[in-house]
Amino acid sequence: MTTKQIDYCIEVARTLNFSRAADNLFVSQPTFSYQIKLLEEEVGFTIFERNGKGAALTPAGAQFVSFLTGMRQDLKRAIEQGQNFNAKYKDSLSICMMVRQALYFLPEAMKLFEEVCPNVQVVPSFRYENSMETFLQNETDIVFALKEQTRQVAGIQVHDLFESRIYLITGCDDPLAGKNLIHEEDLYGRTLMVGGGSPLALRTVQHRLISSGRIDYFNSADHDTTLTNVAAGRGVCLAPGFLNDHSGQFAWIPFDCKESFLCVVCTHKEDQRESLKTFLDILKKLYRDAVAFPL
Repeated sequence: MTTKQIDYCIEVARTLNFSRAADNLFVSQPTFSYQIKLLEEEVGFTIFERNGKGAALTPAGAQFVSFLTGMRQDLKRAIEQGQNFNAKYKDSLSICMMVRQALYFLPEAMKLFEEVCPNVQVVPSFRYENSMETFLQNETDIVFALKEQTRQVAGIQVHDLFESRIYLITGCDDPLAGKNLIHEEDLYGRTLMVGGGSPLALRTVQHRLISSGRIDYFNSADHDTTLTNVAAGRGVCLAPGFLNDHSGQFAWIPFDCKESFLCVVCTHKEDQRESLKTFLDILKKLYRDAVAFPL
């Protein structure tokens, strides 16, 4: 299977017409049709049903093209990344985290690092789930994690960054938004959004509140869904401070509890590059200097 065949297949799926697809890609129709035929012979099933009016995807073809489209987008990104790297950089550091705001000072760290190591590229990537697994498979050089996730994991170095407390998230017009500290009794009679892969410390607090019998709860699939529900006035939620994007869209009020999150970044023990050490030193200093910043 060639990249041209992939592009041809995706274009036919988009236009459902061989002639139009061939014209759009500036290829003669006989050549175009022949390449699609070769592709179908290679995969072993019919992708398109031909008819006098054009073409239609078979059920197997529809499934196949959906995977091809994702694969082509990944390949395009890989090529673009390679072009960027080839043009300027001699090395790269990849860092994975669940969401962009997890490392609030990452953009500033990248700017400062580029001044010191202009030939080393820092490449962020985001995985809401399984970021640690991606790191352990050597797909990234650095991963943001909670310290609880790093226990008994071999072959890694753990670098402490900051401690993040638990906050209540409400709409800015909520009566609780004017408080400086939220206590358990402030939530009596309210609906608390829970679930969505909450870390252990947060689940502990949620369970304690719900067990009081004086707080309703509503299961929410993930953090983004939870924030949408909060914005719609369906309830409030508790979240780690490191998820705060400081956009002002929601009120984030500290919650009175002993639980917190120890936030770290991990590197591979065998990775002793000087550039990696420099980047980590910059990132850690930014967090050390931000003692008054709400996390």
